[in-house]
Amino acid sequence: MRLEECRTISDLDLVTRVRAGETGLYEMLMRRYNQRLFRVIRSVVTNDGEAEDVLQEAWVRAYEHLDQFEGRASVATWLTRIAYYEALARTRNTRRWTPLEKPGGEIVAEADLRQTTSETPEIQAMRGQLGRVLQAAVDALPETYRSVFVLRAVEQLSTSQTAECLELSEEAVKTRLHRSRALLRRDLESRLGPAIRKAYAFLGPRCDRIVMGVLGRISASSVGSQASNVLRPAVPCRSRNSEQM
Repeated sequence: MRLEECRTISDLDLVTRVRAGETGLYEMLMRRYNQRLFRVIRSVVTNDGEAEDVLQEAWVRAYEHLDQFEGRASVATWLTRIAYYEALARTRNTRRWTPLEKPGGEIVAEADLRQTTSETPEIQAMRGQLGRVLQAAVDALPETYRSVFVLRAVEQLSTSQTAECLELSEEAVKTRLHRSRALLRRDLESRLGPAIRKAYAFLGPRCDRIVMGVLGRISASSVGSQASNVLRPAVPCRSRNSEQM
């Protein structure tokens, strides 16, 4: 497939062609939305390594249920919803429910609810950067507010798109977004405005690793000629927003 066609083919056309047997085109879908899905998962699972595991599981689950996509929502929304609920399922399996508010009504920061996790040298090295300061502040938000904040402020989705992805009312999205911003320090929000979009970057080698892992699992589960005819277009990982610029 020509590079120009890779950039212009619609999500719906990709889904249709993957359903028809062009399995390799699933890679294009992953590279378009890897960063968005990683971000929404990372807003629930506050550990990079675990978030990557969940991301891979979400892509495999989406592929296995591709025939159930009915087009009532956009492909992007459908994928985001799968990733979000896969992340929620992971957290419910690994920890007990904890309250979001203290008896007096004060909101409990997520950082106070979870145990400190070990950080990789890569994360430690990047923590001094401006974007990582913001990421730490967002991590401190309660989970329900954090997911809304990431989709609205980081991924730049509209209120209606966020509501559809998380299956909330638009009023609930607006309320949670307002509360999440109130929990972030005013000076942090004003200093880091443009840097918000760079938080939780998931491009390059990390994106490639997930793509290859998912394609490997899909190929292993395929039978006969379908497995041998898997296409692998060399399309670099890019965010959907950058494609539309």
